[in-house]
Amino acid sequence: MRYREDQLGQIYSQSEGLQLMLTFSVSLALLVGLALFWLGRHGRVLWLKVWSVSLIAMSIVYLAADLLGYA
Repeated sequence: MRYREDQLGQIYSQSEGLQLMLTFSVSLALLVGLALFWLGRHGRVLWLKVWSVSLIAMSIVYLAADLLGYA
């Protein structure tokens, strides 16, 4: 398959659509982490609380990096 010369510079991994999908996925993971943390507290399940807190922390770190332009 041949590409036009003006299409050669665009790399899919740097496209805007992929970045928006990734940000949406991380935002959704943050909501899932909050729901799982609530379920872990309600059901007194320690591993679920630990896992969900780490999911929440990683989601917040990624979203902060994305807002600051590091991601």
